[in-house]
Amino acid sequence: MTYTIYHSTRFFYQHEVGFSHNLIRLQPRDTILQEVLNFDLIIEPVAAEIESYDDFFGNHLHHLLVREPHTVLNVVAQSRVRIDFNALEQLEENRVKVLSLTYSQALERMMFLTPDIIAAKQFSLKSPLLPIASAEILNYALQSIKPERSLYEGIREFIERIFNDFSFVSGFSDLNTPVETVFSEKKGVCQDFAHFALTALRASGLSARYMSGYIETTSHDGGEKLFGSDASHAWIGVFFPGFGWFDFDPTNNMVPRDQHILLGYGRDYSDISPMQGVVSGSGSSHLGVMVDVSRE
Repeated sequence: MTYTIYHSTRFFYQHEVGFSHNLIRLQPRDTILQEVLNFDLIIEPVAAEIESYDDFFGNHLHHLLVREPHTVLNVVAQSRVRIDFNALEQLEENRVKVLSLTYSQALERMMFLTPDIIAAKQFSLKSPLLPIASAEILNYALQSIKPERSLYEGIREFIERIFNDFSFVSGFSDLNTPVETVFSEKKGVCQDFAHFALTALRASGLSARYMSGYIETTSHDGGEKLFGSDASHAWIGVFFPGFGWFDFDPTNNMVPRDQHILLGYGRDYSDISPMQGVVSGSGSSHLGVMVDVSRE
C-alpha cells in the first residue's frame, strides 16, 4: 500500500522580511514498516541555500536560507510512502509475544545495560517540554499499569482511559500549556495527549518517545474521520525490553498499524516540530497549514 502526502505551510508576515533561516522536518523516515519512495520540497520564494542532514535521532532535516525579501513564505512537502505488509505481519506476531511481559519484569530488565536499553533510557528522563510528573499523574497511570499485569495490556487500557476521560478541543492549548493543565482540564489535542502519556509513563520508570507524522485522512472502511487528519499527528512509542518499541495512539484509542505514517520521533514535540525558524523583520505573523493524506 502506498500513501501520497501533501503538506503545505504558509507564513504570512505583517511587514516585509529581509531573510529567514528555517529548519524543516517534513521528510518521512525509512523504517522497518515504511519506505519513502520519493520526496519533493518546494520553497517560495526560492531558497538561496538548502542543506539536508539527519539529526541526533536519525530524523531528516532540511536547513534553508531565504534571502529574497518576502511577505509570504510557502513551504510545500510532497511524499510517497509505501507500507510493508510483511513487516506489519511480523509486528503483529511480536505483539502477541510481548503480552507475556509484566510491568515488574520490564522494570527488572531495564536495569541491564545492554545497547538497546541504554539507547532507550534517553526517553525515560524529563525533556525540554516535559518536566517530572506529579504524584497525581503517576497515580493516574498506575491505575492501569500494575506490577503483575501484562505491561502491554496495562498501557492499552491507559490510553483508552485518556481517550474516554479527555476531550479533543482545538485552540485550548499551545506549546506553553503545562501537562498539569491538560491533566486538570482533561482536554487538548493530539500533541497534548501524547505529552501527557509520555510524562506519566516515564514517571512509572518506562522509556517512551514522541512520535510525529500523519494519519490517513479518511478511513478506508468508510468510518468516521480520525482526529489529527487535517494536520501532522502525534502518538507515542513505548520500549518493551527484550521486544523493542510498540506504538500507541491515545487521541484515537488505537494501536497504529497501516494508517499512521511516521515523520520522526524525539523526546517531545520540541525535538521533531515540522518547522522552526528565525526571520529578520518586524511586525506580527500568522501561520496556515494544509495536510492531505491519501491512498494511491
